[in-house]
Amino acid sequence: MDKKDVKRRRMWAYFIEATAAIIEEEGYDHITIRKIADKAGYNSATIYNYFSELSHLTFFASMRFLKPYTSAFINTIEDNKSIIEQYLSGWECFCEFSYQNPRLFHTIFLMNIREEPKDLFKQYYDLYEADIVEFPNSLKPALYERNVAIRGESLLKAAADKGEIPQSKVKTISTMTTLIWQGMLTSILNRQTSLTSNEAKQETMISIRNVVYHAHLFETIT
Repeated sequence: MDKKDVKRRRMWAYFIEATAAIIEEEGYDHITIRKIADKAGYNSATIYNYFSELSHLTFFASMRFLKPYTSAFINTIEDNKSIIEQYLSGWECFCEFSYQNPRLFHTIFLMNIREEPKDLFKQYYDLYEADIVEFPNSLKPALYERNVAIRGESLLKAAADKGEIPQSKVKTISTMTTLIWQGMLTSILNRQTSLTSNEAKQETMISIRNVVYHAHLFETIT
């Protein structure tokens, strides 16, 4: 690693940690370039030497709070479960954490990021490698994917290979389950539901299980 790259990584960390501190102390609505610069000890113009958009910095800072979810997710993937049971357990874990902190998960997985750079997750984990040391290598490709539907497809394809679900229904299941989760998360964010996070998780999982176990009844999405 040359000196230029070392400096870039150091500056990224300064600004990401400053943004994360603002999120933790004041909330997302109070994030501004000026506040980030002041907290990091640099001027506002310096930030744009490393991040072209405030949304990029907000995304990377939000990732600092994702570790409890990824650690819990690993514990849900137990070898004694069928692959489709692992898939459902993964969804339950994802719903639990995302409904408890909807703004965080919306920012990471759904927020419109202007001029979205490729490999957002890879860029983050290259800087914060310790966050995924315990993550199984077989699941890391999904970890680098921002699209929620695609993140789940690796397990669905493995389940299809073992005959647990029809191969033709992988895309259908991944698309429909993601839309179910996204709809509930949006309702929670917009305060359009009185459900608690646990109740929302339970309702979502009923719908997701219905999709998985009755996928043969749905029109195939290609």
